Amino acid sequence: MKHLLEHIVTEELEKLDFELTELRVGGSRARPVLDVRFDRKDLQKVAVGDCERASRAIEARLDLMPGAIDGRYVLEVSSPGMERPLRTLADWRRFAGRRANVKSARLAGLGGRAEVEIVRVSDEEGGVEHIVVRDGTGHEHLMALADVDDARLAFHWKP
Repeated sequence: MKHLLEHIVTEELEKLDFELTELRVGGSRARPVLDVRFDRKDLQKVAVGDCERASRAIEARLDLMPGAIDGRYVLEVSSPGMERPLRTLADWRRFAGRRANVKSARLAGLGGRAEVEIVRVSDEEGGVEHIVVRDGTGHEHLMALADVDDARLAFHWKP
């Protein structure tokens, strides 16, 4: 079900020049909750009007496809937020210089999860692009995107 929903949501967002950053399906079986988070392709901030347009488009498409989701559902549409996920190499490039919380076996010496600085996306390994991150001790780690289990921008409130 999630694969079909992700396909539908992605198509509708693409028509609006938006990009899906995360789709979560939760709630109960009787009343599922679809949490859609998206970003603008022009890299501008997501506005309330953008959420309204995305919500209307997704809802209209889901209503035309009764098999996509059964019965009543709750649709929540928003920006990716401060701790947005990093899923693509383009995300990693865009946020170079920022800090991220990363889970990866490549960070085994750090317990498999660490807050790191995104240094760059590199093609050092035979033309294949890798992510270069720097841990708190200044050591750089080279990882393929496939080696990253989970990654989100880190956010710290400034006093």
